[in-house]
Order: sequence, then structure tokens, then C-alpha cells
Amino acid sequence: MDDRIRILDVVALMGDLPAEGLRRGQVGTIVETLAPDVFEVEFNDNTGRTYACVALRAKQVMVLHHEPAKLA
Repeated sequence: MDDRIRILDVVALMGDLPAEGLRRGQVGTIVETLAPDVFEVEFNDNTGRTYACVALRAKQVMVLHHEPAKLA
């Protein structure tokens, strides 16, 4: 399975970020690659309003998968 993070991947936050008002498990979208293993992640509410946009390292997020994995 390819675990590279890409633009528009849906991710979950792996730990709390109290300064940003974010908790572990909140869901965001990768909107830009800032550097190798650093991404801008946008967090939106159910109406689509952005409530946080932060730079995060790859180890701070988990890519969420919405389809079955293709196993070799």
C-alpha cells in the first residue's frame, strides 16, 4: 500500500494541539505541501466553514481510507 500523503487526502490528527484549538481525531484535508513531510491541513466544520488551517508534519496525521485496501 502506498502511504505517501498527497494533496486532498483526508487525514485525522494524531495528537492534541491546544494552541490551535484542535483535538486528537479531528479530521482535516491536506491542501498544500510546504516541505518534505510538512503539509498545510485545513479543518472545516459540517457546513464547510474553515475553523483552522495549520502546518503539520506527516507524523502528526494519519491518512484515512474510504475504500478497501488492495492486498498483494
